Amino acid sequence: MAEDRTPSTPDEAADGASPRGLTRRTVVGAAVATGAAAALPWNAATAGATSAPRATGQLARSFADPPAEYRARFRWWWPNGQVDLKEVAREVDQMVDAGFGGAEIADVHHSMRGVGLDVETYGWGGPHWVAALTTALTQARRRGVQLDVTIGPSWPAAAPTITPDDDAASKELVHGRAVVEPGATFDGPLPASYVAPEDGVTREELLAVHAFRVAASSTPTAKTVVLDLDSRVDLTDQVTQDERLTWTAPADRPWILLAFRIRGTGQQPESGPHTSPTSYVIDHFSEAGSRVMIDLWEDTILTPQLRRLLRDAGRTIFQDSLEFEATTFWTPDLLEQFRVRKGYDLLPLLAAVVRQKESIVFKFDDETSRRLLNDYWEVLGQLFDERHIGVLKPWINSLGMGMRMQPYGLQTDAMHSAALLDVSEGESLGFKNLDDYRSLAGGRDMAGKQLLSNEAAAFANGAYSTTWKAVLQKLNPIFTAGVNETVLHGFSYADAPNAQWPGFAAFSPYNGGPGYGESWGPRQPTWRHAPEIADYFGRAQYVLRQGRAQADVAFLRQKGYAGSGFGAAWFSNTGVKEGWSLEFVAPSLLRLPSAVVRNGVLAPDGPAFKALVFEGDAFANKLPVLPPDTARKLVEFAKAGLPIIVIGDWAQAQAYGGGTAGDDAEVRALVLELLAQPTVAVVPTRETVPDGIAKLGLRPSVQYDTTTSPLLSSRRVDGAIDWFLFANGSTTAEAAHAVTLPRRIRSAVPFALDPWTGEIQRVAVYDEPTRDSVRIRVKARPGQTLIYALAPRLTFGLRAAVAAHATASEAEVRADGLALVVRSPQAGTFATTLPGGRTVATRIPDVPAARELTGWTLDVESFEPGATATETRIVRIRKQLDALAPWTAIPGLQDVSGVGTYTTTVDLERSWPTGAGALLDLGAVSDTFRVTVNGRRLPPADQLQPVVDVGPYLRRGRNTIAVEVATPLLNRLRVSNAPVFGGSKPLAYGLLGPVRLLPYVERILGARR
Repeated sequence: MAEDRTPSTPDEAADGASPRGLTRRTVVGAAVATGAAAALPWNAATAGATSAPRATGQLARSFADPPAEYRARFRWWWPNGQVDLKEVAREVDQMVDAGFGGAEIADVHHSMRGVGLDVETYGWGGPHWVAALTTALTQARRRGVQLDVTIGPSWPAAAPTITPDDDAASKELVHGRAVVEPGATFDGPLPASYVAPEDGVTREELLAVHAFRVAASSTPTAKTVVLDLDSRVDLTDQVTQDERLTWTAPADRPWILLAFRIRGTGQQPESGPHTSPTSYVIDHFSEAGSRVMIDLWEDTILTPQLRRLLRDAGRTIFQDSLEFEATTFWTPDLLEQFRVRKGYDLLPLLAAVVRQKESIVFKFDDETSRRLLNDYWEVLGQLFDERHIGVLKPWINSLGMGMRMQPYGLQTDAMHSAALLDVSEGESLGFKNLDDYRSLAGGRDMAGKQLLSNEAAAFANGAYSTTWKAVLQKLNPIFTAGVNETVLHGFSYADAPNAQWPGFAAFSPYNGGPGYGESWGPRQPTWRHAPEIADYFGRAQYVLRQGRAQADVAFLRQKGYAGSGFGAAWFSNTGVKEGWSLEFVAPSLLRLPSAVVRNGVLAPDGPAFKALVFEGDAFANKLPVLPPDTARKLVEFAKAGLPIIVIGDWAQAQAYGGGTAGDDAEVRALVLELLAQPTVAVVPTRETVPDGIAKLGLRPSVQYDTTTSPLLSSRRVDGAIDWFLFANGSTTAEAAHAVTLPRRIRSAVPFALDPWTGEIQRVAVYDEPTRDSVRIRVKARPGQTLIYALAPRLTFGLRAAVAAHATASEAEVRADGLALVVRSPQAGTFATTLPGGRTVATRIPDVPAARELTGWTLDVESFEPGATATETRIVRIRKQLDALAPWTAIPGLQDVSGVGTYTTTVDLERSWPTGAGALLDLGAVSDTFRVTVNGRRLPPADQLQPVVDVGPYLRRGRNTIAVEVATPLLNRLRVSNAPVFGGSKPLAYGLLGPVRLLPYVERILGARR
């Protein structure tokens, strides 16, 4: 067995494929703007957002080889600044050479807990970290890509220039409680806070001391104690300087004595240490907290060279999800801000706001507590948007970069935050369903922004076992929910102290196990096939950034949460299977300038919703509540002709928050006026939404000829072109049926765009049910995507101006230049119907029989640990296989990971018909694969559809077929690092088959022989 080193770049192992240098080309056009910003001050966010005329063929060229800004990116995990500058530059090259469009530099090293990283020398933000960032940006500029960088070490945003006691540090409201029996006297120190302060917190400020009678319906030990609001006694002024109190409770019922204090949370960014001195999380609800981050960058990070590089090769400054740790969220002037914004005093009501172990522990009557909590979270959300996003974004934009953030994790209005950000982002691990993305998409599209990013493909316990097929099956349906940027989770820097083969990995080991997230890169056998994956993502995202997104339904939710998993009544589970598309809107989005109705369409210059639907507050037992201004807007929309479906009983409609005494009456009157409009349909339950649809005469823009389908759709409108991306959202069911597409321009014809090969073909078979629609047939395996465009005939530079098409056929028909070609896997005469009704018969003569391919030679390059943590030894193994089987069942391959090449021969007889070809059906294959026939590599294949057309590459006589299969590293790690990976179940690697050659014969339409 020969030994060799792992190629230092993926191209050395790619059969001579040339390195791919990506040229950054930003397409700048008229930004679609219906909301807060008409044009962003940085290029990356507007890339592709143009409706300007383009030369014939330009779209086809850009689709075939998407510019860097459309391509998928990586989370690039560093162990703080403990990195080698040459290695940093080399890793930029590795990502770019594999076809990816850049990376986000993030200091994340959960696997290094307890390992002594040198934060004194290599801490985040220190001189060496700045030098490494400078090196990365310099190399990115050379290679024509852009990099993102997190605003602080790990998450949440934190700085080493503050202590937990500083005004700008994150704050919490804590409470201590004591039960005072009827008539008893409390005499002593105030009850201590129920949870001790974190390290570094040295100061607590007493805010108030209140006593409440326990309501007759409750007890002092209840999980949520009900308090009598009218019984409140303010004892603050009776507390001595040393925080002692003497107070006798009335002799009626038990009382709860509450001491409220404010202190710093002492929260540090995830999985430190990152800096010296220690970094602490800033107050995200105060301007002071945001200024700390700005001052940190301005004073210690932004050298003149780095400023220039960020403007040239920087893209966004990023913040992760809002994972704040606080007993009860607070900011120093919250009482004042609450009073100004809501018109009443929060101080007497604090008991119903405080939390213990993230749960509310006291409440007043349900109505008072509901309104109070709605207002509390709304004020916090406003402060976050104004003082964090509103302060940081202008500064970030002044650097020539955009602000990208995951604006969720709290009970705040993430939809409104998404409308403010340059780029909002979701996550495939934390989000519960597609509706979580649709919530952020609503904010993006109502504000006229372009990108919705996705922290993608982190699988629990998936380190070194994640397959690209699993990634595709997970991410493809997400594309239909508004996502058009993929940030893969992730690419780990090569090495770190005490790392084990195959190198440092940010999340593995994790709590002693494999951890989550994958470490993509040359350490992975599948990296050899990464360019095909990268091209696929680039092409899909290129399409999904053309023009503007459109959706059928705006589903109004009273709360603008994201990441909650709450869906839209009927539409999320049933409507999408009938072709409906949707996004969510919050009351805040209806306050944007784009929220107008024209010709019965909401936001006509943006998502162009053809209907709005709402029900009671899903987070409050469907209570019929609305903010007064939202109720007024809905009446205005209905009178302007917008169809609205109202779900449930709204006879007792109320105001959403505290408001004034007249707000309930106003909302109730407005709802009654709304329900009286002819454009409004009221249905009693979620299940009866179709009755409202029928009453209003609504139909989805995309229609299926089946009652239910696993197919999900996304539509974008760009000048004369309508783009459609479909994804099969099922893991088991195939979609095969007709789809009717809306057509805005009478001369538009359908084109099929292959995201794997980059080829664009005109659709050969379609009919036109109406002047405004085109019907095609589609077929998609589980997880698979399909892309179509309705466009003028010469849009893609194809010779389609006078090309014929069919409206139906008994066989498969494809376009070949101006001609139509009939293909069949069996002999016969097949009728094809042309426009106007004329039928043409095409005779297919005998077709060779299908055959199973056997007798394989398997050459394996086994990836094994080398002399260091980052060195991989390649051990070559050859096996002769009478039958295909997983490597775990082949002696000598049970614990092997790597790349295997399966080779066999097939003889085609001299009688092989003219016009005959064949499909190669690989059956089951794990993980990625390439096919070579007679020494010629075939175009990239859909990794979820292991059936490739080998017809153009076959010849009479002997043919050599080779299938190259690459695997994850898990099976090798199970034995090389058994303490971490030994408990994982081995994966069935390899070409499993059965592999069949499926012949077909083609004839020009109408051929009789």
